[in-house]
Amino acid sequence: MDSFFGLSYNMNLYRGCEHACIYCDSRSSCYQMDHLSKIYIKENALELLDKELAGKRNRGTVGFGSMNDPYMPVENDQKHTRQALELLARYNYPVHIMTKSDLVLRDLDILKQLSKNYCAVTVTITTADDELANKLEPNAPSSSTRFEVLATLRNAGVYSGITMMPILPFINDTVPNVMEMVDKAKAADVQYILPYFGVTLRDGSREYFYKMLDKHFPGIKEKYIQEFGGSYGCNSPRANALYTIFHERCKLHRIDTRMKTFQPKKDIQLGLF
Repeated sequence: MDSFFGLSYNMNLYRGCEHACIYCDSRSSCYQMDHLSKIYIKENALELLDKELAGKRNRGTVGFGSMNDPYMPVENDQKHTRQALELLARYNYPVHIMTKSDLVLRDLDILKQLSKNYCAVTVTITTADDELANKLEPNAPSSSTRFEVLATLRNAGVYSGITMMPILPFINDTVPNVMEMVDKAKAADVQYILPYFGVTLRDGSREYFYKMLDKHFPGIKEKYIQEFGGSYGCNSPRANALYTIFHERCKLHRIDTRMKTFQPKKDIQLGLF
């Protein structure tokens, strides 16, 4: 089981992602995607899911959003995420959704139903600045919209929080950014925030990220090369100070820095995932 998010299974109904975040790890060569923006729909996935769920007694948490956003624009027409949630609700499985999209509110009825067992929705927000967010995540809804999504989810009684990651060195790793995000999270009644003050880069994702740094943040690429070289984990030089400030601010607002997870009796993998 994934101890951080409490997941027993990960499910991706699509391959590729339309949000075009400049730091996306799914561009890494190890995943062998030709173009991240080219979306593939997995045939018969829902039928296979139905068969898998029907045959399992142990119900561990199913995660959405590990390799792409389950609520990217293609979902508006395809509705595969909604249909998968309907199946999971029928079989009484706990669910954890990670997204940047306001489209998740379309399925509020199912999320409320799933919440009778366990349902968590985690919204990724990396900056409180909408203009900066547009450079980092050009096809995703604005940060302001995402905070509004969280407020709506909480008002509906859905367990909800934020992944404050990645926080990019030399770009959004500032004290004002962290404090403003925690304050806005409090205003939205967010229950938890999961931070990472850094970014991970691999072959494939690193080259694209550097290209976007040259476009939007001239001179920053050279700082990355000097500070991190070819390292996978690129932690902010300010990380220790930021974690201290973050935890103090969350304590002040009574926001958890770990999420409450569903604990299944036994962890058994489904063949589809």
